[in-house]
Amino acid sequence: MSVIRMENVTKKYENTLIFRDIYFRVSKGERIGLIGRNGAGKSTVFKLIMGKEEPTAGKVELDPNVKISYFSQFSELSGSLSVQQELELCFEEVARIEQELNQIGEQLGQVSDDVQMNALLERQAELFEQMEHLDGWNVSVEINTVLTKLGFDERSRHQPVEELSGGWRNRAALAKVLIEAPDVVLLDEPTNFLDMEGIVWLEQWLHRFNGAMLLVSHDRQFIDRVVTRTIEIENYHFQEYEGNYTDYVRKKKMRKKVLDRQFEWEEELLLMESEAIENRGSKKSSKDRLSRKLTDMKKRVEPHPVNVLITDIYSNLRFPDKLGEVKRIGQSYDGRSIFQNISFDIQKEDRIAIVGPNGSGKSTLIKVLTGQEAPESGEVTWERGVGYAHFNQMWDELDHKDTVSHAVNVYGLGLDAPRKKVNKFLAMLQFSEMDLSKTIGSLSGGQQARVALAKCLLSGAAVIILDEPTNHLDLTSIQVMEQALIHFPGAVVTVSHDRFFIDKIATKMLTFDPELGITEQNV
Repeated sequence: MSVIRMENVTKKYENTLIFRDIYFRVSKGERIGLIGRNGAGKSTVFKLIMGKEEPTAGKVELDPNVKISYFSQFSELSGSLSVQQELELCFEEVARIEQELNQIGEQLGQVSDDVQMNALLERQAELFEQMEHLDGWNVSVEINTVLTKLGFDERSRHQPVEELSGGWRNRAALAKVLIEAPDVVLLDEPTNFLDMEGIVWLEQWLHRFNGAMLLVSHDRQFIDRVVTRTIEIENYHFQEYEGNYTDYVRKKKMRKKVLDRQFEWEEELLLMESEAIENRGSKKSSKDRLSRKLTDMKKRVEPHPVNVLITDIYSNLRFPDKLGEVKRIGQSYDGRSIFQNISFDIQKEDRIAIVGPNGSGKSTLIKVLTGQEAPESGEVTWERGVGYAHFNQMWDELDHKDTVSHAVNVYGLGLDAPRKKVNKFLAMLQFSEMDLSKTIGSLSGGQQARVALAKCLLSGAAVIILDEPTNHLDLTSIQVMEQALIHFPGAVVTVSHDRFFIDKIATKMLTFDPELGITEQNV
């Protein structure tokens, strides 16, 4: 039986169509992944389900007996309570029973009357039964497990939520969703800010979860491991594919081949029809309409020449074999050692992925590499003439008054590459012609991230440095970035928890391990 139903749903914002005539069902136990470009309507689906927005047409129905919990990458959790206290509030009934059991325990040590004693023992037995039913004895263990796996130490779990950074608030909000044990869980980018251990544990939790799940995520390996049905929002409609992300890629490829054949057949029929019309001396306007339709179809089936364009833009870049060297650097904060004696070379065509648990020093290493922090010991040296482009710094330094097109075209490779090529590259990153003339300050956070990415990839610098780049991008932008990084003739240094991304581009791994220290290996 379905717990969520959308029937003939259309959603518009003023004159902007998001999707139309949607029929959609979610049944108990289903694991559904929602994918699509930014702005396709993924978050809108969640808002409709939660009743935060109404459909323009059609209806959204929920089973009145189901409990829905929602996690957003933009955490709404706040207040003076600690994370521990927020989670304990989810078990108010258990807390009430424990309090009454404690009172009964005290009373049993004081009463001597048999009737009172029996009444207390009977009530105690009732409460024990209720605790068993609620699995109340395991509450403290469950809270401790969730907080530990999401990276909270003793200090951070007792810190007021309002004092936590945005990333840690996100984790606190996720912890609360998992503890609430809802019937339906809506997850919007849950793996952002989690390290690999946390992601693996979340996967395991979802496999044990008996309810239904709707997931929006850019993490392809995570999608692969937790979903059983994939829905792509494309051309204002839902296109459904049974199975996980791998199944989606295979089935979409097959579907595209079928559509391509269909377009070819339609093209042949139109050509024959055009000849017949011409033979009958049809008016020129009819021929023009048919000709335009044929041209439009050819455009629809023409593949994006991503790699051709990227290799063309990078064709004139030349770099020395050795770009830089990290020599026995160490760093500590407040007397606590973050890392010590890190040494490695950065060579042309290296793709170095820095991995490890949160708090192990990965981002600190990036700050040392980019000169944001001086190492406590050792040094970082770059070869003469070698520069780097740092994605996060590019984002921070965007001029919000500048336009998208101007910001990219007057920087790095954009200065020499034809504007048409640069704008085509921006089109691959999902910037329309109208978007190119917009000011950066008017863009969404995701769009600004794509501007920064474009500047980074087209900077012409010998080394590209990325700190969790996939956290800020949708799947299409990630795929374009990956192709650019694969063909880039310089070096790439990246911190990432995205296993699919790492598997695709990395040639070396620098692993931060609390037990083993820091190890380097080729992959």
